[in-house]
Amino acid sequence: VQLVQSGGGLVQPGGPLRLSCAASGSIFSIVVMGWYRQAPGKQRELVADITSGGSTSYADSVKGRCTISRDNAKNTVYLEMNNLKPEDTAVYFCKADVRDGSGRVFRWWGQGTQATVSS
Repeated sequence: VQLVQSGGGLVQPGGPLRLSCAASGSIFSIVVMGWYRQAPGKQRELVADITSGGSTSYADSVKGRCTISRDNAKNTVYLEMNNLKPEDTAVYFCKADVRDGSGRVFRWWGQGTQATVSS
């Protein structure tokens, strides 16, 4: 399974961030897709995730300015975040909990993409 991320880069304070992540490979189904981030010197933390049924959860720090969505037919997850703050600067990682043909679930990670909030 491969997760390929796109988006990110330099964003001005108050601006938007848009990320996408497409999964490919030996996939029977994807149980949960999500986004984590890791700032310098900090642990990786959950930003948001979404189940195959569309149920979502968000970190308190991004609630109200972040939307996660997915296209199950394309095995793709999206993250849109508005009103970015300097503390949103981090490497963002896509995550997918993938069920294989035997019913086992494995977690896969994207390559990470840097998002820097700065004027």
